[in-house]
Amino acid sequence: MNIFCGKGFCLPLGKRTYTMGILNVTPDSFSDGGKWIDPDTAASHALEMQAQGADFLDIGAQSTRPGHIEISPEEELARLTPVLERLRGNLHIPVSIDTYFPQVARKTLALGAQIINDVSGIFNEEMAQVIRDSGAGWIVMHTGGGTADTQEAYPEGVVSHVRSFFETMVQKAVHFGISEHAFCLDPGIGFGKSYEENLTLIRETGSLRLPGYALLVGVSRKRVVGQATGVEKAENRVIGTVAANVAAIAGRCDILRVHDVLECVESAKMADAIFRRPAEGDTEADG
Repeated sequence: MNIFCGKGFCLPLGKRTYTMGILNVTPDSFSDGGKWIDPDTAASHALEMQAQGADFLDIGAQSTRPGHIEISPEEELARLTPVLERLRGNLHIPVSIDTYFPQVARKTLALGAQIINDVSGIFNEEMAQVIRDSGAGWIVMHTGGGTADTQEAYPEGVVSHVRSFFETMVQKAVHFGISEHAFCLDPGIGFGKSYEENLTLIRETGSLRLPGYALLVGVSRKRVVGQATGVEKAENRVIGTVAANVAAIAGRCDILRVHDVLECVESAKMADAIFRRPAEGDTEADG
């Protein structure tokens, strides 16, 4: 059985889609910057997402939107620590920390986090050692080589390029002694890809899968959704997000990273019923 495991959790893959709720404790994230910066408010929202059916919580203290200003590991920890302290003993789903700083990973794992969501796009041996030593899960994202306006960043095709990146990262992780069950791959929708390339990755989710490894897709409220739907405000892109999520589920992604947990959990259940379960001659009819 294919599984995704980390500190204190182990989930089977393929039976259903898991939902990872986003908690940005930042002043400048593209969609909800400043909304959850207060630790008490952030903790309350985390518990709300858990009640809405989130399977994971992903906490980020540094924006990765285009043009963001990088903060120090110390400042990142100063934002994360009070939230983790408030959630300890109250949250019962695995916690992921969105960081590329090994020192932040090490300290937040000691505070109860179980997964590191690494958006660096590189194989950092110091980070790999933290993961191996702690037994945490590790989400590794493809960040790309182009920009959102690039037309030909991947001459060989974006799907081939991302899959090759995944294979390289997996080889390095295995060589480093990290279990395949602890490793999760993310194509990085919106990171160094054009509009058409982002659509291609969503459409071809099934071609990105590596046997035995978890696959995460994060489209929630992103620019590609706004471009496709014409919805300018990120917080209003929930319907477009749901449509993109369903396409990713059709491609057998394992985890969806989302802002709008309630809507995405419910739509994922419907999509799972369509795409993951074989027909069994159900003759039930409506009304």
